[in-house]
Amino acid sequence: MRAIVKGAMLGLLLIGQMAQAGTILVVGDSISAAFGMDTQQGWVHLLDERMRQEGFEHQVVNASISGDTSAGGAARLPALLAEHKPQLVVVELGGNDGLRGLPPSQLQQNLASMIDASRNAGAKVLLLGMRIPPNYGERYTTGFAKVYDDLAAEKKVPLVPFLLEGVGGVANLMQDDGVHPAVAAQPQLLENVWPTLKPLL
Repeated sequence: MRAIVKGAMLGLLLIGQMAQAGTILVVGDSISAAFGMDTQQGWVHLLDERMRQEGFEHQVVNASISGDTSAGGAARLPALLAEHKPQLVVVELGGNDGLRGLPPSQLQQNLASMIDASRNAGAKVLLLGMRIPPNYGERYTTGFAKVYDDLAAEKKVPLVPFLLEGVGGVANLMQDDGVHPAVAAQPQLLENVWPTLKPLL
């Protein structure tokens, strides 16, 4: 009987530690969904491994969907917040908005709503920035990049300016489509994110 009680107490303690540690919710597109590879090779899974190595007990929930836009992420977010009650929401969206030539003002509005919804649910927010290839024209690419800088300043949220820094345009780090990072690039994506994410834990 005493052993059963001890076991139950230990179980409650572990549950309490997990609840205290909190959940990191990643809401992104194909870059975070590990498009073209096993999900365990993607940067989000590598993040989970890094946290274990450094003694963090947070749960990482990857709610990324290939092809998702900022509008799709904004529509999905309320249910995700209600289900997972995250401590931190990592927003990695916008690339598909840019590739479709959608207005930067629309992207800014959608990302702002995600930031506000996350904060209203009691979560911190980390914004991961994206850039668009120059063939979309200087006016569009500049306006697109400015969205992330403006939001970070306006909403006072931590920003990784360009998730694909050191990866985009590097042939051996990109898949054959020239759009999606390869397996070899995933550790670099994590290194781009980790210094900004870690202080939020």
